[in-house]
Amino acid sequence: MRQRPRQHRLDGAAARFINDQLGSGRAAFPLSALVQETGLSVIAAKNQLLRLGEQVTRVTRVHQFFLIVAPEHRAIGAPPPAWWLDDYFEWLGHPYYLGLQSAAETYGFAPQALQVTQVVTDTPRREIQVGRIRVRFFVKGAVTRTPTQPLGKAFAPLRVSTPAATAFDLIRYAARLGGIERAVETLAPLIALVRLPDLKAVLKAEAEVATAQRLGYLLENEGQTELANAVQEWLPARLDVVPLSLSQPGSATGDLVQRWRIRRNARIPGT
Repeated sequence: MRQRPRQHRLDGAAARFINDQLGSGRAAFPLSALVQETGLSVIAAKNQLLRLGEQVTRVTRVHQFFLIVAPEHRAIGAPPPAWWLDDYFEWLGHPYYLGLQSAAETYGFAPQALQVTQVVTDTPRREIQVGRIRVRFFVKGAVTRTPTQPLGKAFAPLRVSTPAATAFDLIRYAARLGGIERAVETLAPLIALVRLPDLKAVLKAEAEVATAQRLGYLLENEGQTELANAVQEWLPARLDVVPLSLSQPGSATGDLVQRWRIRRNARIPGT
């Protein structure tokens, strides 16, 4: 039997590769994987992808990493971030986890529909916008110490901060979430999922005294006495006075809550 010419074998190689990726439960790939798997040159691979039009899109202008846009996602221009974030960060070679309000949403607690996916990683990154999908990044140097868990029943692997770690991060990054009041809107219902051993593990891993002071005060305010006591036991004996909100003017004003050494410069429900 005569073997097909090499060029004929390469025709449509990118389309076949993408179908195979979808069949194996993947919604993203780096250009290097396409080149290695098909034998296409880099230029030929790019040209074939270009001819596929809206079936594929690049995650950023500078990264040769592509998303597969299935017909059901054409209207938004990209697959859900939960389908490709793990592959993307594996390709980048950096740690990450889905966090903050996005993590709380996976646990069923989001005060309103989120317009952006929030991801914590170890280096500053520009916000990604692909189609109608937006991904915003938050930087944490000790990101690998933060307790995470896999998202259950997910299309693809995804690391998500535990409820206790999510609660801590909501206070840590409150200023970037619209203020302490907005953070508490998500924190209050999420607290029901925070377990005492997990909270102790987070306090040890994060080792941020000022954030722990604010969290302890808010836990007490929500009637979570056992969790609040655990925070107080972890805190050092001598505490600096810190403002409850870092985004409010007048951080040196407001009532002083002696137990937590918190300057109550913002009003939240129950205070």
